[in-house]
Amino acid sequence: MAHSENAFKEALAGKEIPLLTLDNKWHQLFTQAQTEIPAEVQRGEVKLNELIKRQGKLNTESKDIRKVKKKLMTEIMEMADLSGGNPDAATEKKMEDNRRLINECNERLEDYARELRLLPEEIAQINHKLMLITMDICYQKIAENTREIDKIEEWVKDIRIEMKKKLIRKAENEQEVFSLYSYMHDIFGAEVIEIFDLKYNPEERRRAQIERAQRKRAAAGKKEG
Repeated sequence: MAHSENAFKEALAGKEIPLLTLDNKWHQLFTQAQTEIPAEVQRGEVKLNELIKRQGKLNTESKDIRKVKKKLMTEIMEMADLSGGNPDAATEKKMEDNRRLINECNERLEDYARELRLLPEEIAQINHKLMLITMDICYQKIAENTREIDKIEEWVKDIRIEMKKKLIRKAENEQEVFSLYSYMHDIFGAEVIEIFDLKYNPEERRRAQIERAQRKRAAAGKKEG
């Protein structure tokens, strides 16, 4: 992992981590990060789902076996009561079959209980590993995006500075042109200016700018209304 795995472990210490593959938001993380799910994560996801499924199956089957065991024990008690402690051969055989089935139920329940004691730790380990990998992927994506954000902010800052310089230069040029035009107009008169076909008329440009500004304000007023 690019970032310190120990740092992630310390951050997760003592915290209860939800089962990631059952959390829709975990799946959405990779969509939000716009990144492919690594093969390691895919393998972990499959393994975790298998263990969760196995745990659920064992719990369900354990309940079913207990029901069967209870039913077998009830039958033995009923047969014993009906026979008055002196069962015939058929009843004795039936009771013996039930005892054998009860022993088989006990063996299966012990096996299931043993496996169920180990499953939570195995599930937690895989889930924890998936969390560490996920945090690293997200951390790297956040770091990458943050670097890009910083670059864009710097670019915007430079552009703003450059824009201010351009606007100042534009204003200076406009003032210089206006002054030159005014002096030429006063000295040579409008007819001479027209002869030289001076297309830049600062007075007309200013009127045009004022008109544009008025139209914008009027349009904004209509939208608000």
